[in-house]
Amino acid sequence: MFRKILIANRGEIACRVIATARRLGIATVAVYSDADAGARHVAMADEAVRLGPPPAAESYLRGDAIIAAARATGAEAIHPGYGFLSENAGFVEAVEAAGLVFIGPPAGAIRAMGLKDAAKALMEEAGVPVVPGYHGADQDPERLAAEAGRIGYPVLIKARAGGGGKGMRLVERPAEFAAALEGARREAQASFGDGACLIEKYVTRPRHIEIQVFGDAHGNVVHLFERDCSLQRRHQKVIEEAPAPDMPEAVRAAMGRAAVEAAKAIGYEGAGTVEFIVDGSGPLREDGFWFMEMNTRLQVEHPVSEAITGLDFVELQLRVAAGEPLPVRQEALAIDGWAFEARLYAEDVGRGFLPATGRLDHLAFPEARAFAPGAGAVRIDSGVRQGDEISPWYDPMIAKVIVHGPTRGAALAMLTRALEGCRITGSVTNLGFLARLSRHESFARGEVDTGLIARDLEALTGEPAEAPEDVALAALGALELLAPREGRDPWDVLAGFRQWGVAEQVVRLGERDVRVALLGGGRYRVEAGDGAVTLGLAAGEGGAVRVEVDGRQFGAEVVAGAGRVTVFRDGLSRSYELPDPLAGAAAEQAGGDALVAPMPGLVRAILTTPGARVSRGEPLLVLEAMKMEHTLSAPRDGTVAELLAAEGEQVTDGSLLLALEAEDG
Repeated sequence: MFRKILIANRGEIACRVIATARRLGIATVAVYSDADAGARHVAMADEAVRLGPPPAAESYLRGDAIIAAARATGAEAIHPGYGFLSENAGFVEAVEAAGLVFIGPPAGAIRAMGLKDAAKALMEEAGVPVVPGYHGADQDPERLAAEAGRIGYPVLIKARAGGGGKGMRLVERPAEFAAALEGARREAQASFGDGACLIEKYVTRPRHIEIQVFGDAHGNVVHLFERDCSLQRRHQKVIEEAPAPDMPEAVRAAMGRAAVEAAKAIGYEGAGTVEFIVDGSGPLREDGFWFMEMNTRLQVEHPVSEAITGLDFVELQLRVAAGEPLPVRQEALAIDGWAFEARLYAEDVGRGFLPATGRLDHLAFPEARAFAPGAGAVRIDSGVRQGDEISPWYDPMIAKVIVHGPTRGAALAMLTRALEGCRITGSVTNLGFLARLSRHESFARGEVDTGLIARDLEALTGEPAEAPEDVALAALGALELLAPREGRDPWDVLAGFRQWGVAEQVVRLGERDVRVALLGGGRYRVEAGDGAVTLGLAAGEGGAVRVEVDGRQFGAEVVAGAGRVTVFRDGLSRSYELPDPLAGAAAEQAGGDALVAPMPGLVRAILTTPGARVSRGEPLLVLEAMKMEHTLSAPRDGTVAELLAAEGEQVTDGSLLLALEAEDG
């Protein structure tokens, strides 16, 4: 086994590889760009080497720099992860020429499967069923259009290189073919430097089912069952599961045999995935699946297959790369339970799933737990931490949420619960979309195909109606009324107590003012516009509260900070902007004789004394609110006449804090 390896990747997959290497006692070397100097994978590794500036072409795609880093640090092998250089045959050859081991398949296997047209021709020779289509070299548009007519519409235009849905177009009528071909070629050329396309028959109710395979240098190849990756949007996977729902044993065996034959045909070693398009218009059948492509690397969704087999695929990769035979035989493998993986991204669902950026101001995941018979497992694979930036340079993945249960129904319920337990602020995410998708009725019944999301996109992406409780909790969070009271001082415990009348505060959420009346005893009345709600609550730790409204109780969590307050409730989240009260306060108080608290808060520091001469804009007092400090400055030149607040004092919105001597005249 290796003593030290270098991981030529970043983010979640780099952290994943490091975790297994650490368990096996293998030292690790990370690489990083300037954008990732403080990243989680860098902190996890035993040592790390800078590659260059943020653009991938100047850092993570620099094979020469990666090989130099491996040699300089004494690493014996390089693990490529997925993406970047993981399927670059030239890089594999350069690694081996440098006397290092590539933890992956041989360069010849990568080349054999690198171009879809050549791969399909090879699979046909090996007896693997292939989708009817045209995979020839003649790229004349008229020839391609004629082939589409011969195959029969609808057809799918696919770039022969690359993946991830780029350079792919569905064409349903001959009149649409020319424009679709032109668009696919442009996208393929921009993404892969290769504009050549192939034409395939489009299966009208397709399912995307893939088989995990492993090979070693001793001629052994096994399959580790299937994953169903049919829940896709824009040809990109969203939620994967293993095994596939409604999979007959005879079809599973047939697909497994085909995948093994595909791997043997190219002398495959290491982890790989053979992807099939499957006719989902009725029950799955042995003659209803066709080879699509092979991914010659570890897949993003490999954890679901790990869960149902009990194997660590990264460990298998390391052992095979070190020359060991596979420690498992096909007859000894069996499926245990059911697993799901949801890909949690920083992306704007409402704007067509565009990638998003932002600082992860608050990041919390449900507690991980190991699988036990009759119970379930929750696993979070992530490459980021609270406070990290989601940059525009790389894939905006935040985490993979993985669950494993004894049955499909149990595992799916666990997935919903795990997604509802994620807490993220600072960037828009697809979390709400994933939670709604996990509760989709057709998905729950196992009726999945690649068109499910598109058919129900409006319901899956629409914002739920705002409830009065959401506004109320946001207002209470913004006013810091949800924090548990500490200490033995009864005045701390009796927040909002008044001997006569009712204490009221006003907070601005976005474009509206919300009035909060403190009724005492943990009860509040909140008014926003024409709506009002009375609620009681008990505060917990970290923003968690137990809420009672009209005889109904429920749990919620409120996170405030950085100009925003977010309410997490019933598996959904809603955020409200908190306008900076100081922005308007400066203008309102300019030229005045006093400083007035623009919001409720704690007087953290007083920076002047009575009688002191001050200049306009000079910091005079620091007010703490929402765990942030806000500096209040002198509204004009003058002399401090009186301090009306003390350090450590909690003040309300509108409280007089400091007075200046009146100006003559």
